[in-house]
Amino acid sequence: MFELRSRKSKILMQLLLLLMTIPYVLPLVQMVLGSLGGRGLYNYKAVWDTGVVPTYFRNSAIIAFGVILLVYFFSMTAGFGFAKLYIRKKEVYFWLILLAMTLPEVILLTPLFVTFQKLHMFNTLFAVILPSAALQIPFATLLVRDFDEGIPSELMEAARIDGANIWQVFTSVILPMTKPIASSIIVLTLVSAWNAYLLPLLFLQDPQLQVVTLLPQYFQGEFTNDQTKILAAAVLTAIPEIIAYLLMQKNFEKGMSAGALK
Repeated sequence: MFELRSRKSKILMQLLLLLMTIPYVLPLVQMVLGSLGGRGLYNYKAVWDTGVVPTYFRNSAIIAFGVILLVYFFSMTAGFGFAKLYIRKKEVYFWLILLAMTLPEVILLTPLFVTFQKLHMFNTLFAVILPSAALQIPFATLLVRDFDEGIPSELMEAARIDGANIWQVFTSVILPMTKPIASSIIVLTLVSAWNAYLLPLLFLQDPQLQVVTLLPQYFQGEFTNDQTKILAAAVLTAIPEIIAYLLMQKNFEKGMSAGALK
């Protein structure tokens, strides 16, 4: 890691970083200020008084938890296999998985709709959880594989000499060392699942199954468009993601830095 020594260099770097954050911070500031426009905090009370906020948050939490669970399990096991196990033609399989990263979500809507109709899963939370997880697993697997490749193979060999089987090596040696990349995957998956809009909009028609990203639409209609309450709903929607990031910030940054150095 390099260090800026001169005072002038430090000031220039601080100014550069400040300029880089403005495009990201300014919309957030405008969102918060806009949510307080008109009647101030009453806008948040009006959003809560709709009575749908707990239901929407519960459904989003279930979806996010389900997606995180699937992505964590499959990316951790697949990343470990691609990084440390001998599998014939595993590079071919790995690149086939990465090809899934190039598939835009929108082209999958029609086959997913037909599939869920035949499986009687349409208008259930599984119709959002399964495709959301499938779209996140390739990138998460890439991150885990790169991270696992940096773990010394000698640790695995020592565990095998002590009589551990491959599953025990994975759970007792590899998993405890992957907390940084696991935190990164959890945060990234949470953000993606929590912000899911298109899949819930199409596959969840029951009002009792709506999610937080559809909450602003509660104040939009043919003859109404209450921007202050829409922005207040958006602020409430973002709070869980901010809390999750703050709780796992240290490990998240370690995991992303480790992946970037590969």
